Amino acid sequence: MAIFAKCLSKTDVRKRLSVPSKSLKYFPLSGEHHPVDFKVKDENGRVWTFRCYTRKKKHLKPVLTKGWREFVCTQKLEIGDKVEFCRDGEEGTGAGYRIKVQKVVRVFGAAFGHVTIGLPD
Repeated sequence: MAIFAKCLSKTDVRKRLSVPSKSLKYFPLSGEHHPVDFKVKDENGRVWTFRCYTRKKKHLKPVLTKGWREFVCTQKLEIGDKVEFCRDGEEGTGAGYRIKVQKVVRVFGAAFGHVTIGLPD
């Protein structure tokens, strides 16, 4: 089941991933503002550990911090690329989520669409 898909912004690529508020119920938060680590499996089967917490303002907005920048750098993600988070029912990996990456395709500098690619071996 897809939780959310998002085209990455400058902040998403350089600092942290802002998760849409409507997706808050799908993440393993403690109900308080304490950060929670959780596992995510990419399309190549690598398991990543991300940290999720909600900002301490009126509007609870989840963000991913720890592990996110390493993922961005390894995947060589750029502004305009797309990520999709899904629930993962597969046993054995310990990951309750999957992440799919789609790189933006540019033609003469304009975004033309997205293509799914895996990590280089």
